[in-house]
Amino acid sequence: MQSVAAALARLGDLAASPTVSRLANAFAKAGHELALVGGPVRDAFLGREINDLDFTTDATPDQILAIVKPIAEGHWDIGRAFGTIGAKIAGETVEITTYRADSYDGATRKPDVVFGSSLDDDLMRRDFTVNAMALRLPQLALVDPAGGIDDLLAKRLRTPAAPEISFGDDPLRMMRAVRFSSVLGFTLDIDTAAALEEMSDRIQNISAERVCEELTKLLRSPTPRAGLELLVDSGLAGVVLPELPALRLEIDEHHHHKDVYQHTLTVLDQAIEYEVARGNLDSPDLIVRLAALFHDIGKPATRRLEPGGVVSFYHHDVVGSKLAKKRLRALRFDNDTINAVALLIELHLRFFGYTEGAWTDSAVRRYVRDAGDQLERLHILTRADVTTRNRRKADRLGFAYDDLEHRISVLAEQEEMAAVRPDLDGEAIMRILNIRPGRAVGEAYRYLLEQRLDDGPLGDEEATRRLQAWWAEREV
Repeated sequence: MQSVAAALARLGDLAASPTVSRLANAFAKAGHELALVGGPVRDAFLGREINDLDFTTDATPDQILAIVKPIAEGHWDIGRAFGTIGAKIAGETVEITTYRADSYDGATRKPDVVFGSSLDDDLMRRDFTVNAMALRLPQLALVDPAGGIDDLLAKRLRTPAAPEISFGDDPLRMMRAVRFSSVLGFTLDIDTAAALEEMSDRIQNISAERVCEELTKLLRSPTPRAGLELLVDSGLAGVVLPELPALRLEIDEHHHHKDVYQHTLTVLDQAIEYEVARGNLDSPDLIVRLAALFHDIGKPATRRLEPGGVVSFYHHDVVGSKLAKKRLRALRFDNDTINAVALLIELHLRFFGYTEGAWTDSAVRRYVRDAGDQLERLHILTRADVTTRNRRKADRLGFAYDDLEHRISVLAEQEEMAAVRPDLDGEAIMRILNIRPGRAVGEAYRYLLEQRLDDGPLGDEEATRRLQAWWAEREV
């Protein structure tokens, strides 16, 4: 954290920027209050990059519009019902919201929207003290009624009001507590942590879409592990992501095995490291991180205690893929994300057969074909899944995967493997076999594709010979 003097200097520089100064002067001229609020003020003290510019004011939405129209390149009022007006000023996007003094009915998180007249009251109804600070403009006066500065110094996350009231008003704040604890590296204060555990079931009142949004933000953070651990320890995961705490398998006194929950968190950590180090994906990559988080969720359902103290999880990849689809649908993830994550989970064990014996070129082609456009993510997930402390075993698996990637690269260069197709297309098949469109064409196409995967490019003449032989045998 920066010193208070350094943070105020940084905020002063921000206030002098064309966007903020133009906005502050316009509100002052109109006789209204204006303050920079929340995230930008917090991040100035933490030395973090300031992205979003959020302001609050005593002006009503109509008055805000009247003030910003003359100085804005564009404006919109999609959040007008909640007092928020958006605008683009000096090339930057800003949001200005009227002071709020909402009340909640205790049954839903939808408040009766009430505009307020006091900056202090507006700040005290916010989620956490570190987000409840403001900088009055153009005076450059820091307003901190809830003690946010003290909590920043202590790296503490605390609600301005009693946490039972704050979480009761809006249970989504519990998910935000999890995310902020991870993103900021802060610890929840005792009362806030206790309320989180006692009220975790209230998260059921929140829509799946909003929970998904918070979970996505958590997973896209640089180090989501601490937040996921809090999600589990608080009981929230038992409601929104029950597959995760289920990985803390009970350890039988006679059948000892690795803690799948801790293994999963380590795989996630390592997947993020590979995602960044390899540099082939836009980071953060949500699909990689979801696949790492869900890759072993089929284990509790497939866990078997074998003779001799061996624990097995046969087919947990297939079962886990189905469970992941079900959970991600319930959380309202989009279909492309769901299908990609499910495929990665289904394939994440495929490589381990590579170390048991040399794969043929055909097996390598099938690996690439089955992964499709998820191949780079499969590389990352498979490498990250090696968490053994046995250095020799880890090195052996790492070298084996290096070899597999090298063979994929060589074959891809030789055969344009990313677009593997039969040597003959559907029209050629119909012409050679003198058949019309139908099921037989699809069967012939799949036969030729298998031949292509087994033996590489055949050429038209050899492909034709094999097709005719297959057709003749089929008709017998």
